[in-house]
Order: sequence, then C-alpha cells, then structure tokens
Amino acid sequence: MARVKPLAKKIRLASASKSNRMPPLFVRIKTNFRVIRSPAQRNWRRVKIKP
Repeated sequence: MARVKPLAKKIRLASASKSNRMPPLFVRIKTNFRVIRSPAQRNWRRVKIKP
C-alpha cells in the first residue's frame, strides 16, 4: 500500500480498524457470553475494505 494516502482513504481505514474490535467484557457478561463477537468484526485476509 502507498505510503502517502488520500485523507478520505486514511479516515476510512482508521474507522475500520477502530470498529474491528471485540465488544467490552461487561456486554459479554451481561448477555451471559452469548455475544462473543461484534457484527462489524472482520478478518484482514478474508474480507477486504472498499478502497
């Protein structure tokens, strides 16, 4: 990937990396560990972000 990126792409990649995390532990405890992963979670190799 290019070192110098357009600002729009940089913002898109940053928001995608922020949303790609597990839900907080209190959510998992409150739902009795039924909620394990976030629906927005993705794998870097399987699902690509729109360029």
